[in-house]
This record gives sequence, structure tokens and C-alpha cells, in this order.
Amino acid sequence: MLRAKLSVVPALLAVALALLAGCSSTPEDKTANWSPNKIYAEAKDELNSGAYDKAIPLFEKLEGRAAGTPLAQQAQLEKAYAHYKAGEVAQAQATLDRFIKLHPASPALDYALYLKGVVNFNDNLGLFSFIARQDLSERDQKAAKESFEAFKELATRFPDSRYTPDARARMTYIVNSLAQYEVHVARFYYSRGAYVAAINRAQNALSEYQDVPALEEALFILSRSYDALGMTQLAGDTRRVLEKNYPRSDYLTGVKSTQGPWWKFW
Repeated sequence: MLRAKLSVVPALLAVALALLAGCSSTPEDKTANWSPNKIYAEAKDELNSGAYDKAIPLFEKLEGRAAGTPLAQQAQLEKAYAHYKAGEVAQAQATLDRFIKLHPASPALDYALYLKGVVNFNDNLGLFSFIARQDLSERDQKAAKESFEAFKELATRFPDSRYTPDARARMTYIVNSLAQYEVHVARFYYSRGAYVAAINRAQNALSEYQDVPALEEALFILSRSYDALGMTQLAGDTRRVLEKNYPRSDYLTGVKSTQGPWWKFW
């Protein structure tokens, strides 16, 4: 029995030595003796050089070291921006939502709302949207609507903010794109003979949006879909609305339809 107990001792010593070795290999915190201003300066350098993976933990440390100060708020915003630039959209949104909730009276609240809008706006556009000729109207619309709401809140609460003019321009683009999305789907359904579905999506665009370019095509799709279903009176009524609102429309002259199937013109 004594021999069995003695044999356990070396094993326990080995475990203890392993634990000590693990503790000794713990990375040293190089910021331990840094001032908050030095941490911020280093984090900004990493951010500006594109080293977002290094900038983010520095901003997190600064949040803790400078808690309750404007510098901590700045660190939160800078961290959100770093997440955004790193393509970490969910983390950027979470950081901004937390900032907006915790600091409703912050002088930087307008920037937080603007950045939240931009994060979602660019998430919709996608990294390769320009190369692929794929605009926001052909992508998932959830982020576009969230982006619009952030910009709308900014423009409503801070009409004189330096970020508001750009936010308003982006709102116009989003509204146009959301309407175009409905038309894009309506066009898809029409091209496959799903005329009832095409009618529903075209009507959505016409009822939910005003004074946007996409409504011209929405009326055309609606008229053609009614016609395909043999609903001649509705088709004629819709065409007259198209003629009244867009008297020079290429859809009326047949210019677009002469280049192959009209839904493939774009």
C-alpha cells in the first residue's frame, strides 16, 4: 500500500511542473505599463496600417483602462470601425449597438449611427459587387433596410451633422434599390411564366415606393402579366397609366423588347 502511494508522487510532481511551465509561457502583456494615451496611439497606428487583428485587442484593453472616460467611448467606436474594415460585420454591429445603448447622450452618437448605416450598406453591396455588376437590388434586403433605418435616425435626430448629407444620399440610393429589388423579382417570375407572382411583386413596388425609376418597369411588367393572363381590361388600364406617367418610355416604343426578351435587356 505504501509503495502504491509513493508511486503517485512522481505523477503529481509531473503535473505540477507542467502547470508551472504553462504559467511561465503565458504571453507577457506589453501594455501593462502603458498609459491610456499610448495604448490609443499604438492601436491607431495598427488600424491605419491595416493590422485590424492587432488594433482590435488594443482598443479592447483601452476600453477597460479608460473606463468611464471619453477615450473609452472613442475606443469603442474605433474598435467597431476596425471590425468593419476587417469584414467582421456582426462584431461591428454588436459594438455599435452597445455604444448606442450605453451612451445615448454622447457627442459622437451621430457618427455611431452613420457608421452603423455604412456597415450594413456595404454589407449589401458586397466586396465584388462592382466587378460582378451586381447592385444592391439583386441581393438580400434585410441589411439594406437596417442601413436605411440607421441613416434615417441620424438625419432625423442630427440634421446638421457633418455625416447627414452623405446619409441622405445613401438613403435615396437604398430606396431606389429596394424598389428595384421588387421589380427584379417580378421580372424573374414573369420570365418563368409565374404571372400572378409577377403581378404581386410589381404591385408591391408600386404601392410601397414613390417617384423612383423602377416604377416604370413595374408598370410594364404589370401590364404584360395581366395581358398574359387574358385580363385585357386591367392590362389596358395599366398601360394607360404607364403612358401618362412615362410618355417617352422605351417600353411603349418597343425599343427594349427588340433586343431580345425584354427581361434580359439589363
